[in-house]
Amino acid sequence: MTQTDARPRFETDDADPSRVRLAGQWTIATALQVADRLREMPTGAKAIDATGISRIDSAGVLQLLRHAARNDIPLEDLQFRKEHQALVSTIEDVADDRPKKKRDYGFVAALARLGYQVQDNGKEIVALVSFTGENLVKMLRTLKEPKRLRVTATVFHMEQVGLDAVPLVILLSYLVGAVIAFLGSTILRDFGAEIYVVELVSIAFLREFAVLLTAIVLAGRTASAFTAQIGAMQSREEIDAIRTLGLDPIDLLVIPRLLALLITLPLLTFISMMAGLAGGITVGAFDLGIPPQMYLARMHETLEVRHFLVGMSKAPIFALIIGLIGCLEGLQVEGTAQSVGERTTSSVVQAISLVIIVDALAALWFMSMDW
Repeated sequence: MTQTDARPRFETDDADPSRVRLAGQWTIATALQVADRLREMPTGAKAIDATGISRIDSAGVLQLLRHAARNDIPLEDLQFRKEHQALVSTIEDVADDRPKKKRDYGFVAALARLGYQVQDNGKEIVALVSFTGENLVKMLRTLKEPKRLRVTATVFHMEQVGLDAVPLVILLSYLVGAVIAFLGSTILRDFGAEIYVVELVSIAFLREFAVLLTAIVLAGRTASAFTAQIGAMQSREEIDAIRTLGLDPIDLLVIPRLLALLITLPLLTFISMMAGLAGGITVGAFDLGIPPQMYLARMHETLEVRHFLVGMSKAPIFALIIGLIGCLEGLQVEGTAQSVGERTTSSVVQAISLVIIVDALAALWFMSMDW
C-alpha cells in the first residue's frame, strides 16, 4: 500500500450528497490527520460509509463515534466492514460508561463544605495545641541546657521583628491616638466635658489599643514572614536535611523566632502606648485648647498603673500566638509555591483572628475582676 493510500480521507457520494465515504488508515498513528478530516466533513452529512477504511483501531473508532454524536448522526448510519464490527461494538459498549457527574444540590453541598471546614479547623486547633506544648517543653529544656540557644539567630530576628517595625508602630499608634481623641472630643463637647478626653485616650491605649494594634501589625508583618521563610525551606526539603544532620528544627528555627517576639512585642507595645498618648496630646493642644502641661497633669492625676499592667500582660501571650501560628503554618507547607502562598495567607488570618478573640476574652475577664 502506498503512502497516499494510507492517509485518512473522505469523499462525498455523488448519488447522495448527505453520504460520506471514508478511506485510508484511521489509527492512532494518523489521529491528527483523522481529526483534520473530520473537521473538513460537510455539516450536512447524515450518513458515513466506513467500509472503505483499510485499517482502523480503537482511536479511530472513538473519533468517529464522537463525531457522530456531535453532529447528531445515528449509530445505525455508520457502516463499518465486517471484520471491524467486533471492535466497533466493543468501543460502543464502553464509550459512555463514564460515571455521570453527581448533581450539586446547593444546601447539601453547603453543609458538606461546612462539615469539611469544621473538620479542618479542628485539626488545625489540635495541631496548634500540640505544637505549643512541644515548644514550651523545648524552651524549658533550653533553660536547662543553655548551649542549645541560638543567640545569633535570636538577635537577628529581634532586629527583624522589633527594630524594623518601630517606625510603622509609632506612625499607626500616633494616628489612631489622634483619631480617638478627635472622635471623643466631638461627642464630649456637647456635654462640656472635653477634659475627659485625657482619660479616654489614656485608658483606651494603655489597656487595649496599644497592645492590640501592635499585635495586629506584627501578625500581618511577622507571622507572614515566618511562614514564608520556613515554608520556602520546607518546599526545598531543607527541613528534612536539618533532621538528617541530627538537628532539631524546633531548636534551630522556631525557638529563636519565639524568643525574639517574646522580647520585642512588649517593647513595641510600650512604644505604641507612648505614641498613642502623644497623638492625644497633639489633638488636645491644637483642637481642644488643652495645653500639653495641663494634659499631662490631668493624666498624672487620673491614670492608674493597673491600666498599664493590664495592657502589658497581654503582650507575651500575643507574641506566643503570632510566633507559634507563623512557624506552624510554615512547617505545614507541602512543597509547592501555591502551598507557600496559601499557608502564608492562613497564618495571617489565624493570627489576627486569634489575637482579637483572646483580647476580647481578656477584656471581659479583667472587667469581671474589676481590674
